[in-house]
Amino acid sequence: QVQLMESGGDSVQAGGSLRLSCRVSELNSRRLCMGWFRQSLGKEREGVASISTTFNTTYYANNVQGRFTISQDQRKNTIYPQMDSLKPEDTAMYYCAAESGSCYGRLRSQHEYTHWGQGTQVTVSS
Repeated sequence: QVQLMESGGDSVQAGGSLRLSCRVSELNSRRLCMGWFRQSLGKEREGVASISTTFNTTYYANNVQGRFTISQDQRKNTIYPQMDSLKPEDTAMYYCAAESGSCYGRLRSQHEYTHWGQGTQVTVSS
């Protein structure tokens, strides 16, 4: 059973940066596709970014491309989404997700992930 724990959520002003973390129980021992999702009030959960832990390839949603960067540190069993140039519309609860196997060269949908963290809140004020 893969266990995930997010951290790093905070309140920031527009234009600011945050680095979230997702600690993964089995990051360096399994082939995983790691995804980051977010959900704001009244909206569906949307995919933000993902990374293949085996090949270190990354995928981004169009609305965060160029502003968000996802990386991994297998020594620390942790995934890091770095979020820059934050906008008020980035305000949401952010979730980490994991699924065994490949990312299949794309941003996988939430329904394709089995393991989820509890989420960390990001609030961006204008």
